[in-house]
Amino acid sequence: MSVVTKSIVNADAEARYLSPGELDRIKGFVSSGERRIRIAQTLTESRERIVKQAGDQMFQKRPDLVSPGGNAYGEQMTATCLRDLDYYLRLVTYGVVSGDVTPIEEIGLVGVKEMYNSLGTPIPGVVEGVRGLKNAAASLLSGEDASEAGYYFDYVIGAMQ
Repeated sequence: MSVVTKSIVNADAEARYLSPGELDRIKGFVSSGERRIRIAQTLTESRERIVKQAGDQMFQKRPDLVSPGGNAYGEQMTATCLRDLDYYLRLVTYGVVSGDVTPIEEIGLVGVKEMYNSLGTPIPGVVEGVRGLKNAAASLLSGEDASEAGYYFDYVIGAMQ
C-alpha cells in the first residue's frame, strides 16, 4: 500500500483530515515519483540482460541446479528457472513504483516458500538467483537508484529465507 493510500486509510479510519506529517510524507512520495519511474523503466527495458546475467551468476555459483537431477537441468527447466527470475524482477519494479513492499508481498510472496518446498525447488538457489538480479540491476543504476531498488530485492530475499 503506498504512502498515499496508507495515509488516507488511516485518516479516514479516525474520521480526520490528513495531518501535516502525513502531507509531508505524501509530498516526499510524489516528489520521488520521477526517480522511482526511472528506476522501474531501466529495470524493465533491461530485463532480458538482467535475467541472463542473474541466471549465469546463479548457475555458476550453484552448478548443482543445472547438473543431471538438478531443478534446472535441461533446456526446458532452465527456461522455467529464468522465467521465475523474470517474475521476481517484475515484482521488484512494482515495489519501486509504489514505494512499498505490499505489491511484492501480496502478488508474489504469499505462499512462495511452501510452493517451492512442495515442488522440491531448493530455495537457496532461488535466493541466489534474486541476488544475481540485484547485482545485475545495480550495475545499470546510479548508486542512489541501486540502493532504492536494492531494498526491494532484499525484501524478496528476506521473505524467502
